[in-house]
Amino acid sequence: MIPELGHFALIIALLLALTQAILPLYGAQRGNLTLMAVARPAAQGQFIFTVLAFFCLAYSFLTNDFSVENVARNSFSQLPEVYRITATWGSHEGSLLLWVVILAFWTTAVSVFSRRLPEDMVARVLGVMGLISVGFLAFLLTTSNPFDRLLPAALDGRDMNPLLQDWGMIIHPPMLYMGYVGFAVAFAFAIAALISGRLDAAWARWSRPWTTVAWAFLTFGIVLGSWWAYRELGWGGWWFWDPTENASFMPWLAGTALLHSLAVTEKRGTFKAWTVLLALTAFSLSLLGTFLVRSGVLSSVHAFATDPARGAFILAFLAVVIGGSLALYAWRAPKMLTGGGFTWFSREALLLGNNVILLAALGSVLLGTLYPLLMDALGMGKISVGPPYFNAVFVPLMAPALFLMGIGPLTRWKGDSIPGMFARLKWALVISLATGLLLPLTLEGYKPWAVLGFTLAMWILLTVLIGFRERLAHGARLTSLPRAFWGMQLAHLGMAWGIAGIALVANYQEERDVRMNVGDHAVMAGYTFTFKGTTEHLGPNYRAAKGTIEVTRDGKLVATMHPEKRIYNASGMPMTEAAIHPNFFRDVYVALGEPLDEQAQTWAVRLFHKPFINWLWLGALLMVIGGFLAASDRRYRIGVKTTAPAGAATQGA
Repeated sequence: MIPELGHFALIIALLLALTQAILPLYGAQRGNLTLMAVARPAAQGQFIFTVLAFFCLAYSFLTNDFSVENVARNSFSQLPEVYRITATWGSHEGSLLLWVVILAFWTTAVSVFSRRLPEDMVARVLGVMGLISVGFLAFLLTTSNPFDRLLPAALDGRDMNPLLQDWGMIIHPPMLYMGYVGFAVAFAFAIAALISGRLDAAWARWSRPWTTVAWAFLTFGIVLGSWWAYRELGWGGWWFWDPTENASFMPWLAGTALLHSLAVTEKRGTFKAWTVLLALTAFSLSLLGTFLVRSGVLSSVHAFATDPARGAFILAFLAVVIGGSLALYAWRAPKMLTGGGFTWFSREALLLGNNVILLAALGSVLLGTLYPLLMDALGMGKISVGPPYFNAVFVPLMAPALFLMGIGPLTRWKGDSIPGMFARLKWALVISLATGLLLPLTLEGYKPWAVLGFTLAMWILLTVLIGFRERLAHGARLTSLPRAFWGMQLAHLGMAWGIAGIALVANYQEERDVRMNVGDHAVMAGYTFTFKGTTEHLGPNYRAAKGTIEVTRDGKLVATMHPEKRIYNASGMPMTEAAIHPNFFRDVYVALGEPLDEQAQTWAVRLFHKPFINWLWLGALLMVIGGFLAASDRRYRIGVKTTAPAGAATQGA
């Protein structure tokens, strides 16, 4: 009866979501405190019942209950226990249930940490989030029930997708969904502000920490997915501009623009309409990503569903949410008063310019992702838009944004002096250019994109240091600087570190595909690879040929590596398990291809040398830490007046 209990819990959660959506919104409109007070217990009750449903599904996977269709399709009796838990969200139905649980978690977090906010604002925010929950719970129960029975029960399962049997996938989907769904909070605050007509600095301050935390989670989720693909897929790449990768990257770009726009609205009371539109855009793109992944329009290692009914439901939900929010925006936006003025060279102007560039880059990714789908839907043939398009369009667009990233935080609000700014930054500019131009002397060959990337990375690094120096010169102590300032600078430093890693690995990596018999040698990037043969290896639910390759440099042993070629018992699916020897400055990466003779003595082997690729992961981690640090700033933990004059927010944006 455990699956039936989970199904019943989802029905109760849907009823609570309906209550949370209707009564508080009506109460806020009528000024009825009793109805508004329903929002918090309804939200918390919904969270309890969605968690109960999730545990019921997890229990079904752990106990190999193959009478549940979802378990039979996505698990296997030989599957290790840890992957039975992750299989809970490894299917379309299970991942959607995880989405609903995380949405309920965010809703509960808002209900708990919003005690100092006006009751009508809280009621509207929770009511809007309740409406979103209604849509997803209805989708789950009508088209994607994770508790559907399979009668008669299967004798065994089909196994979890071998690609997902990696510990990186234990935490990647929850982190990604925490970011995706977290933008629902910013969306709900924006809709609540539009309904109430109260768009001021206080509203921006309420919304900003939630947006920052969601952005940090999404950053972490994206980089975990990239790291998983790098380790698991066996082709040595960390980003392929896959449509499903783009589906998570587009909300990240919109969220990044939203973070900077919120800073201006909080500090100066301007950009109100622009900030609201970005909040609507970020969550709308999250929903678009859901449609792309779950409608069956994509073929990807990341995509889930192929049922047209599911795609139609999500498309209708997408139309209602986006159409309704944009209609409300069109009605309210003309009534929004702008804040104080500013000159064309000011922090406001530079942040606006940065936002415009980010949205232009977002548009290029959106076009490259949707255009092939549109052409196919119109019967105009199948086309492929791949890395050459994105690299040619996206990278040049982002270069000026990275340059402005260095100047923006050092520019004064309202207006600044260009000669004065040049005097402050001239040495940073000279050192950045010199470092970038001298880079080819230390590496192999002149690569223009590497020079540009490394120059911009040094530029951001040096401007971060100047920001700290100027604060200290005005009498501040490092320990007294606000967390928002530390978080911003750490995130910018992480971006610089990541950009340096991307520029170097993309331009100086080496790759070789070789045919190797036992005892054969191959040389690449100063390393000698010696193939010692393969041995049979039995895993819990697979059998593998486990290779042994010795890597030496200048006659000294660097590593003994063991790539594998696995065959999974249930599906018969072959999988490559790469071997990676990392250090701070490079990865040596080896993947086994296919045996080239009947005795399996000769193998196709792929060798990679990835310089500085770990800087990419380190940079992203610094960005995540910076985001969480900024969200914990003191001014978000104290009471906020319901109305605040423009520019009343504290400094540290």
